[in-house]
Amino acid sequence: MDLPLEDLDQALRSRAARVIPGGMWGHQNITRMPVGYPQYFSRAEGCRTWDANGRGYIDYICAWGPMILGYGDPEVEAAAEAQRRLGDGMNGPSARLVELAELVVDVVPHADWAMFSKNGTDATTACLTIARAGTGRRKIILARGAYHGAIPWCSPSVVGVTEEDRAHLIYFDYNDIASLENAVDQAGDDLAAILVSAFKHDLGKEHVLPTVDFARRARALADATGAALIVDDVRAGFRLDLGGSWECVGVRPDLAAWSKAIANGYALAAVTGNDRFREGATKIFTTGSFWTASVSMAAAIATISKLRRIDAVGIMTRMGQRLRDGLAHQAARHGVGLQQSGPVQMPLVLFEGDADRRLGHAFCLALLERGVYMHPTHTMFLSAAHTEADIDATLAATDEALAAVARL
Repeated sequence: MDLPLEDLDQALRSRAARVIPGGMWGHQNITRMPVGYPQYFSRAEGCRTWDANGRGYIDYICAWGPMILGYGDPEVEAAAEAQRRLGDGMNGPSARLVELAELVVDVVPHADWAMFSKNGTDATTACLTIARAGTGRRKIILARGAYHGAIPWCSPSVVGVTEEDRAHLIYFDYNDIASLENAVDQAGDDLAAILVSAFKHDLGKEHVLPTVDFARRARALADATGAALIVDDVRAGFRLDLGGSWECVGVRPDLAAWSKAIANGYALAAVTGNDRFREGATKIFTTGSFWTASVSMAAAIATISKLRRIDAVGIMTRMGQRLRDGLAHQAARHGVGLQQSGPVQMPLVLFEGDADRRLGHAFCLALLERGVYMHPTHTMFLSAAHTEADIDATLAATDEALAAVARL
């Protein structure tokens, strides 16, 4: 007998619990969220998603970042379907590999070459490996609390991880030049790379953009020591600047890791680098059974081309600022202490004095009831599919949600 529509999400959770460890894994496990969030979804279009129970939302998670032009963007889907009819995973890559590499090198100012894989963790790990191959050194310095993937060298969990996995990591505090310099001194003549996020986006904490002085000092220290400067642009790539997020502060890395938005939801990641690290990239062995599959590359060509043509960064900036300004006005009117941080294209909304997340959870649950999907602690995402009408509809919901928070 068919289950009632309202029971589908819970029924899927129960089934999953029997055949999937924990019922779900990683950051998409909804048990990490307040009770009331849906785990399963049935469809998506534009900037909207519908859960398994049929409820629709204006979406500010965007599949955790990959959706940048809109779910099911017609141009991207047409390019992917055309390539699918020709072939996807074959004995070797299609011409799309070369075409995509040429496009990326054309769009990204620091890039003399590009390599492709499937996940952000693939890309950040390859960057470290290339830096070590290119320098003959071992030490990597990175910011405390930064997220660079889900693999032993950088996983936020220490379960299943040995000290040896992280033996050559040294930590500094993001935007703290003295801390960065101290980490470089600790590495000595064994420093392979300085690894930085596009901006400080630690979970549940205020997001902070890099200062120009910090970015320039990181570049100068890499130059002085012969180390690679690596920017992890997996989360922020193509939303702040098509050429790379640190273009905004006038600093170019030697290597960069990309994924999420590069193909508007199709599985793809990339490493870009300059000629100094070209030889190192040729020496390492890195591969994957699906890394040269052509459909995602065709989707990426269509995605990047459209992002450039329509000035997607400009669209997301305007829509993000409209949302931020509206929220600030509402919070002041309701007497609610709201803390908005991060770039407007990738907002984080927290509440002052909300250590137990009670206010943030109440706010987001109230939005769910009103058809808006936000996250209480994680970076959120604007897309080029969000329109003024979507932002205004969101603000109508946030006004009511903030009024409810003010009564708590």
